[in-house]
Amino acid sequence: MNAPTRRLLPFLIVFLLVNIVVISAWKMLADYGINNYVILAANGLFFLSNVVVFFIQKNALSNTNPNVFIRSVMSGMMIKMFLCVIAVLAYTLLSGPAFNKKAVFISMFLYLIYLAAEVIALTRLNKQHNA
Repeated sequence: MNAPTRRLLPFLIVFLLVNIVVISAWKMLADYGINNYVILAANGLFFLSNVVVFFIQKNALSNTNPNVFIRSVMSGMMIKMFLCVIAVLAYTLLSGPAFNKKAVFISMFLYLIYLAAEVIALTRLNKQHNA
């Protein structure tokens, strides 16, 4: 396994696990009134946004000025939050009365899981650079 894939391993694991759980529990989630497509779309959005933000932060980590890394973390958090807000607003407007609160709350929990994966990946990367 090459270095970029190994660095993205926490994100890939979360992405694959969530997809496997949602697809395997498709009928059960539908019985509870949870829209599976919303969860899968949120999972894809979080995966892509975290990969982009991770590479921004990875490049900032190699800078000698520590403020660059702090700014990249803050801007990455803003990027992800704005994407989440835009996605929820778009879903609200497009779905109308079919809006599924349960799926949105599950997606918010997914955001926290991806945040933990990002912290794990950056901590490992920081240990390698500052060793």
